[in-house]
Order: sequence, then C-alpha cells, then structure tokens
Amino acid sequence: MSTDRILVAGVGNIFRSDDGFGVEVVRRLRDAELPDSVELVDVGIRGMHLAYQLLDGYTALVLIDATARGGRPGELYLLEHDLSAPHEPTGVPDAHDMTPDTVLALLGSLAAASGMEPAAGLRRVLVVGCEPATVGDDIGLSEPVQASVERAATAVLRVVNDLLQEGSPPCASAYPARSSS
Repeated sequence: MSTDRILVAGVGNIFRSDDGFGVEVVRRLRDAELPDSVELVDVGIRGMHLAYQLLDGYTALVLIDATARGGRPGELYLLEHDLSAPHEPTGVPDAHDMTPDTVLALLGSLAAASGMEPAAGLRRVLVVGCEPATVGDDIGLSEPVQASVERAATAVLRVVNDLLQEGSPPCASAYPARSSS
C-alpha cells in the first residue's frame, strides 16, 4: 500500500477531560517521522471537517479517540469499522458528537452531492481507542488515560507501518490491550 494515502486523525473535545485523548496522542505524534503518504491531523470536534477532508482521497483512516467499551480506564483498543455496513444519515449531524458512522454517512452524502463515488478509495477505518475514566467538564486527561498516551502513539505508528507495509494491520490482540501500571 506504499502509494496509498493514510489519514491519522485525533478526535475529541479537550474541554471534556478524557475525551481529549485523541488530540493529545496527535500532539505526541507531531515529532514522529511519518512518510509523505501519511497525514496527521488534530480534528478535535470538527467531524464535518474530517468528512470533507476524506473527500481528498485516502485509502485508510486511523482515528484516535476516547472509546467507552466497559474496560478499565486507560485500556487501549484497536477496532476496525465495518465499511460494508450501510451508512445512512440520521438527520442533521451534531458537530460535537460525530461518531465514525456519522462521519462516513456524511461523507457518502457529500460525495453524492458532488457527483463523486462515496468514499471511493477508503478501504479501511481503524480506531485506536482508550477507555476513559471521565468525560466531564474539565481540561486535562485523567491519570490512567494520560499514562496510555505514549503507548497509544506507539500503537498508531505500528498500525500505520502495517498498513503501509502489508496492507493489513494484525488483529487487535497483537497490540497491548492494557496500560502498564
């Protein structure tokens, strides 16, 4: 996949404590040496911006986000979004709560409106997620989530490398699931 383009996007709201996880991981990755085919962006809560940016033609999207799945705070997940599932718009999207489903549905609507193939080249959507401890009104990550930022940055680099080298990252079990305490 070396000629393909990969978008790595940190999402979340820095004013809602652990919801800012994706943004913090992108900050950590700013100094990483990434190939020209990989673009790193801090999307924050701008889900519509992300949908428009995906129209520029990427083959893979790696989202970094707080992901509540019932685990221990700081636990990391590698999830793959099912692109074969229908992505129907559900009314006017809320810019502050755009899940991958919402972004992909909006992407399909934007592509159709502009006469483009929906998500024409997008073949993979992966999420590097972290179990939040809290998403209340506060600035700064909780201790267990902050402790997972470096591991998440390393996991993102491995996922990107795997996408570029092999076209397919290993299963989620190949990545550490929990932060070391």
